[in-house]
Amino acid sequence: MMEYYKAAEVSDVREGELHPVEVDGEPVCLAKIDNQIFAFTDNCTHISGPLNEGDFEGCMVTCPWHGAQFDVRTGKVLRGPARQDLHTYPVKIEGESIFIGLPPNEE
Repeated sequence: MMEYYKAAEVSDVREGELHPVEVDGEPVCLAKIDNQIFAFTDNCTHISGPLNEGDFEGCMVTCPWHGAQFDVRTGKVLRGPARQDLHTYPVKIEGESIFIGLPPNEE
């Protein structure tokens, strides 16, 4: 069962900009595209570069360390050196709050 955690307010995330947050200890990056909010892991799958510091254009983020590119809507790798897709998270809006779904911790 997915657990949802408050990540930010809708007004915090600007169209065309990346917004880093920490959700239950996980580094997550939020992006707004055409007024829809997407959430993905903030670490590049190549060697964990901070994606929130990279270039963001359209729906593509470019890692600032080695130039890997990803579609933030799907997490798909668009250009290497990364070979593994980004983990994306379900987003739920309640009122003015953004909630991110994380799988339960397995103990």
